[in-house]
Formats: sequence, structure tokens, C-alpha cells
Amino acid sequence: MNHPIVESSEGVTLVAGGPVTRRDLVFALARAPRLVAADGGADRALSKGYTPEAVIGDFDSLSDAARLAVGPAGLHHISEQESTDFDKALRNIAAPFVLALGVAGARIDHGLAVMNVLVQRAGRICVLIGPQDVVFHAPPALRLRLKVGERFSLFPFRPVTGRSTGLRWPIAGIDFAPGGMTGTSNEVSKPEVELYFDGPGMLVLMPRARLDAALAALLPGI
Repeated sequence: MNHPIVESSEGVTLVAGGPVTRRDLVFALARAPRLVAADGGADRALSKGYTPEAVIGDFDSLSDAARLAVGPAGLHHISEQESTDFDKALRNIAAPFVLALGVAGARIDHGLAVMNVLVQRAGRICVLIGPQDVVFHAPPALRLRLKVGERFSLFPFRPVTGRSTGLRWPIAGIDFAPGGMTGTSNEVSKPEVELYFDGPGMLVLMPRARLDAALAALLPGI
């Protein structure tokens, strides 16, 4: 087993190459104080006044200025082209959880690839933070404290079934699948939402303001 590049007892903020604001970084780093970049995400972080401790990727979009600012000790080049820079970074981080920025709001193909990695790396707790939403892979059982009336969406990347309580439209009996039935724009009907799934592959999408509720559900006892 390969030794991880970054090991942390705290959450890690991972910045990718899509749009990132200083507000995004402040928001994520308050919860995940270690900062890592996936390739050109280093330029995004540096432009907002933050220097990542490590940059991981094939470096096809990393500027010379970013290389110089981070320094040789923080540069971790992985040349293979079978995976995305986001995957290269995520699989080389050992931490309780990862908050990912710069993965939504730009190219749709990049966003879809990142969500696909969430399913491939289902054993790692990673929450994507977008301009309006947070996205994460659903574990087999999930209990969330939310606000009644809030939007709550599910999107399958594999065939999966489940059951729920606390949603306006229960999901029991629905065969979710890519290219088939999805669960977008459901609604919270009770303060506690419970979800159970028969296997991996389901992504949960909630309002960005509910990030802490997502982390509390994904990291019980922490």
C-alpha cells in the first residue's frame, strides 16, 4: 500500500482548478485547516493569499509562479494520465475528512468527473462545496438534522435503492439509476432526515449552509 502524501488528524481543504473565492477558503479552512491543492488549484489558492502545503497532480496546469511559491518540498508530481488530478490528490490524503473547493461552477465535464471519483473513493469522506450546494457520497445509513422546507436532492451514479424518513417524497420502492430515476428537488418535511441505501453510488446534494449538518452526520462523535 502506498504511503499517503498528506497525513492529518484534522480535516483537509482540497482546492481544485475551478472558481474559488476567498470566502470559500475562509469557510472551508475554518473546518478543515490543512490546505492542499490539486494541480492548478494551487494558483487559485495563491491568488487569494493562501499557500498550500502540498500540490498533487500531473502539473499540466500549474504555473511556474505557483511552483516557485510552494517550493520543491511541497510539489508532488504524479505523471499517470488514467486518473484526474482530483483523484490523484484525494487518494493521497489520509485525514478524517476532506472539503473540496474549485470543483463546481466551471466546466461540467470536470464536475462530473469529480462526482464520479466520490463514488470510486466511497471509503473516503469528502464533501464538495459549490456556490450553492454541498455534495457527498451517501454511506449505507445517514441521519441528518435539517430545516423543514429545505431542498434535498439525491443523484445516483450506480443503480441503488433505499428508504427514507423525513422527506416530503419518500424514496422507498424507487429504483434509482444513472439515465433513469433520480431524486432531485425533494424537500425536508421533518427536522430529522434518515436515509438507508442497499449499496454505494448515491450522491446527496444539500444547500451550502447545511455543511455542518453534513459533517455531523458523516462524522458522528467528532
